[in-house]
Amino acid sequence: MRLNGILRSWNEGRGFGFIAPTHGGAELFVHISAFPRDGSRPVEGESLSYELGRGTNGKPQAVRVIRQAIGSRAPKTQMPKRRARSASPLRGIAMVGLVVTVLAFGYNQFAKSPGRSAAALSAPVNLQASPPSAYRCDGRTYCSQMTSCAEATYFLKNCPGVKMDGNNDGVPCEQQWCR
Repeated sequence: MRLNGILRSWNEGRGFGFIAPTHGGAELFVHISAFPRDGSRPVEGESLSYELGRGTNGKPQAVRVIRQAIGSRAPKTQMPKRRARSASPLRGIAMVGLVVTVLAFGYNQFAKSPGRSAAALSAPVNLQASPPSAYRCDGRTYCSQMTSCAEATYFLKNCPGVKMDGNNDGVPCEQQWCR
């Protein structure tokens, strides 16, 4: 059942207010979430239509609020029409030319920097795969879980979250494995 009332007070910063029912009775709490999401904000003194519901605290509050002046529909606003741009082929060619020029300039500056040469930039890089390790990160984090200094060193350098270097000197398990 829909009831009518007037928004007597509204706290914009906190997003709630109170409705005075036209049929009489105590003022009723209303939250911003009860209003339609039409982009407009509640205004004190406006006439409202609402349904009675219960809040999270069990107290009565207004739900599904409709503004009498606006109704249940959101006011429609039209976006201004954009003017269509004419695509000029000359403009596209100029943009491509600009990009090529900037890239060529950047490459030349990079190649001229100390320690660099054009031949070094185009030379293939020799990547060698590191030999497979006998160890792998498997969740162990403490020295008591290790079996050797080499294993503890591998875990310290390659595995996250290990707790094997108490004094942060880069040498793990100094009291047990790496003396």
